[in-house]
Amino acid sequence: MIFHIARKSEWDAAGATGVYAPGSFEAEGFIHCSAAAQVVATADRLFRGEADLVLLAIDEGRLEAELKYEAGVPDRTTELFPHVYGRLNVDAVVRVEKLACDDDGAFAVGPASGR
Repeated sequence: MIFHIARKSEWDAAGATGVYAPGSFEAEGFIHCSAAAQVVATADRLFRGEADLVLLAIDEGRLEAELKYEAGVPDRTTELFPHVYGRLNVDAVVRVEKLACDDDGAFAVGPASGR
């Protein structure tokens, strides 16, 4: 299972077409995803304080596009992140959850957070 943080409006629009591609897809050529253990740090780094986000749980076996694990930030980390090289077919998404931040703008997901 891999995860992608999406703006709810972009995800909702994918329902009409059957495919999802965030605004960054055209410029970068892939969709940024995270492993479960990477979700909170990614959300805090890129979306701190933002509302109207959803967390997409993606079954890699259902992906129609190629999946590659690559360095997230060249020269700053050796951590590998999953990248989907193509538009995301919506039937690969097996769960969608609201991703809300705390009062201080930080995110917490999973059993330890109570969410």
